[in-house]
Amino acid sequence: MRVLAVESSCDETAAAVADGRRLLSSVVSSQVTLHAPYGGVVPEIAARHHLGRISEVVERALSEAHTDLDAIEGLAVTCGPGLVGCLLVGVNFVRALALARRLPVVGVNHLEGHIASGWLETPLLPFPALALVVSGGHTALWRVRAFGEYRQLARTRDDAAGEAFDKAAKMMGLPYPGGPAIDRLASQGDPRAFAFGEVRIKGEAAFSFSGYKTAVREHMRRAGIEPLPHPEAEPPQAMVDLVASLRHAVVRELLRRARQALLADRPRSLVLAGGVAANRLLREEITRLADEHGLALAIPPLRYCGDNAAMIARAGIEALEAGVNHLDRLDAFASLPLGGPEAERSSRRHR
Repeated sequence: MRVLAVESSCDETAAAVADGRRLLSSVVSSQVTLHAPYGGVVPEIAARHHLGRISEVVERALSEAHTDLDAIEGLAVTCGPGLVGCLLVGVNFVRALALARRLPVVGVNHLEGHIASGWLETPLLPFPALALVVSGGHTALWRVRAFGEYRQLARTRDDAAGEAFDKAAKMMGLPYPGGPAIDRLASQGDPRAFAFGEVRIKGEAAFSFSGYKTAVREHMRRAGIEPLPHPEAEPPQAMVDLVASLRHAVVRELLRRARQALLADRPRSLVLAGGVAANRLLREEITRLADEHGLALAIPPLRYCGDNAAMIARAGIEALEAGVNHLDRLDAFASLPLGGPEAERSSRRHR
């Protein structure tokens, strides 16, 4: 089945074409420069940009795949979670295509897409898998028995890891987006120069990253570190060391929970996905963890770590080939859990 997929959940307008499990094209239009002056994504600006770019992005994806709409046999689109105004642009665009072309369409959970990115270039990755999805909006662990079968093992109870990076970077005056800026700078610093305590959460398998922002602010105050006057300014070594220490602490927390889940769940493979999967230290440490436990490992290439439509195509094709069609009940959901009773109730509402 040849599938066209669209992703518009936040600040990336993306489209991809896949022929079965073979990816033919993947196009992403980024909005980073639009939101940089605000230090974060402005929902209305993001939605308007999606509206202006989605047709062009889809046309480019079809062109790069050397195909056209006449050859498309199914459609997939991110239906949640995300910024609802942004989601509606993609959902309504794809619904219109489905109606005009009389094609089946599936709404794909954005988180399932990130998990599925692990199979884009490692199609034989064995199940069950443990998936660690780390991004600016999500940080969670899932047990993946098969495509469509997920059980959440742990999630953040406050900030996502990427959100903690972005907010800490903003406090220090570093360039937007903060996560990549922190990763670049951290390699030049001492990861043990500043102490960040381990997070302890009683009776709950969960992550927590909100305390790291408070710790960064306190370290800056005590060490006399002032925010940069502008993002291009040269940071002092103390700030570089603080950034390195923060990255080390966040990665340590992610690995600690992942190791606990591995010991309790005994999967056959390990998947790291999401925007923060581009973090070099995290990639190194998760590789070491997989080797330590003798697990197959999938870390998407950098181009598939951030939001993209290739991962939506990979997840959507499983449902399309099983005969699923959401055309009559396709909608956008700002909140759409994946795994567990709450997710099952939500999925029933939009099936």
